[in-house]
Amino acid sequence: MEDSIFTKIVKGEIPCHKVYEDKRVLAFLDIHPAVAGHTLVIPKKQVEFVWDLQEEDYAAVMAAAKQVARRMREVLGVRYVGEKIIGVDVPHAHVQLIPFNTATEYGAPQDMDAAPDHAALAKVAEALAF
Repeated sequence: MEDSIFTKIVKGEIPCHKVYEDKRVLAFLDIHPAVAGHTLVIPKKQVEFVWDLQEEDYAAVMAAAKQVARRMREVLGVRYVGEKIIGVDVPHAHVQLIPFNTATEYGAPQDMDAAPDHAALAKVAEALAF
């Protein structure tokens, strides 16, 4: 299988705005966030679908997602953190964490054509980082 963009991020070939990392999991900001703080939590091992992860990797991803979500509520001052598992755009299992206060924020579209605002992303990543 060809390395996904996420695997290239794990290998350090592509930079990211890291929020959390351990031996099995990496969490980083989406460069096209629906809302500020939109984070992707991925296993370091490339597997296309979340449901195909080995138990240890699935548990590690979900535990990291829980930690990051709690941190988002604390740091970003949001009431909710939504979790989405869609798995269409990148063939690498990932959980999207979306901080929000209203249903409109949770359902906000991503502008995939916009240039990433790396300065803003770096500021959010620094605030959320463990």
